[in-house]
Amino acid sequence: MKARGLLVACVILAALIGALYWSDHHKPAENNTASANVAPKVLSLKQDDITKLTIKKNAGEPSTLVKNSSGQWAIIAPHDYPADQDVVKGMLSTVSNLNSDRLIADKAGNLNQYGLNDPTVEVDITNKDGKSNTLLIGDQLPAGGGSYATISGDPRVFSIANYNTTAINKSLNDLRDKRLLTMDADKVSRLELVKKNQDLEFGRSKDDWQIIKPKPLRADSSQVGDLVRQLTDAKMDLNTPALQAKGEASAYASGAPVATAKLTDPGGTQELQVRKGKNDYYAKSSIAPGFYKISDSLGKNLEKNLEDFRNKKIFDFGYADPNKVELHDGAKAYYLTRSSNGDWWNGNSKKMDTDTVQSFLDRVRDLSASRFPDSGFPSPAITLKVTSNDGKRVEQVLIAKAGKDYIAKRANEPSLYQLDASSVDDLLKSAGDMKEAKPPAPAKK
Repeated sequence: MKARGLLVACVILAALIGALYWSDHHKPAENNTASANVAPKVLSLKQDDITKLTIKKNAGEPSTLVKNSSGQWAIIAPHDYPADQDVVKGMLSTVSNLNSDRLIADKAGNLNQYGLNDPTVEVDITNKDGKSNTLLIGDQLPAGGGSYATISGDPRVFSIANYNTTAINKSLNDLRDKRLLTMDADKVSRLELVKKNQDLEFGRSKDDWQIIKPKPLRADSSQVGDLVRQLTDAKMDLNTPALQAKGEASAYASGAPVATAKLTDPGGTQELQVRKGKNDYYAKSSIAPGFYKISDSLGKNLEKNLEDFRNKKIFDFGYADPNKVELHDGAKAYYLTRSSNGDWWNGNSKKMDTDTVQSFLDRVRDLSASRFPDSGFPSPAITLKVTSNDGKRVEQVLIAKAGKDYIAKRANEPSLYQLDASSVDDLLKSAGDMKEAKPPAPAKK
């Protein structure tokens, strides 16, 4: 019985020794795979030091981008195109500090099993010192959730998350700046509209726009600013099917010219030529090849005439409270002064009722032209003077009766503004309705 037990024990021991021997001599292909808990860096570079990128994919030509002396990226191959700075910087942020999910193989012998001999995407990264790294991204992991990756010349193979692959695997169209005019609206200093019947030109001083051509005039800064923003926001659709793109080119060629918009900033001038087809507007940019459909809103804004862009408001103090207001209407005169605490006082140093003064100021603020006559300013009957911006802005307006309406003229300006009779009548009525503030109630004993 003892001998039989000993025999069984020997058989078990032999089996264990055999299993150990087989395990030592039949490890998986990646017998040097690191612990799944180890997730080393794939790349660790200084993003600001990167000066050149070349992205190669299975299909299509490589895309090469370079950074200029001002830190802006541009596409130089397969053609010269402006680059989308945000997309490029997002890609750089990922590739320069690329983390792995885990180390697949410390010394991979055959890269073909990972799809790295013919990678899905290859990114050549060049630093300012001329040194380069080449990132290869291959097949997806069998279980999904990531892809195989390696650095050319490095025997290791990693897995990287799908979101990293997506951030790196960019096509030429992804990298291109889709704007038809690659300018920052806030930096545009000049806008010119070349039209069939009239050329318009606008100049900018800080946040205020002025009309320069056909002659110096006050501009509606919000109207001009909106047009500039629409022009700088206009984008091309790079995914338009070839047949549709051909149709857009044909529609542009046969369309009626609307305007050529020229924008100028510190970097130079760019232009957008716009034509109107049967139902839509089409544009051609000076900085990008092709013809593109643009929004009806932009097309209609470009069709506006000079009067549409003129400032119809009679006063420029806007929504700020003025410091002084003086109105003369024949023998009637009104004087208002605002104190530092916001109270209004009349010329006799009497405190005024805030509500009635505010109603009058609203009528002054709302005075707007219904049109701009070229001539015909009779003898003025009303003088209105507003001091604002802590005394730095003084605006004086003369108002004359002209038929059933009125015509206004700002001091030292040639322009005339026609005012509807109702707006002037309301102004004069609100002036007459102003009253002194009620005295404070006596203190209770």
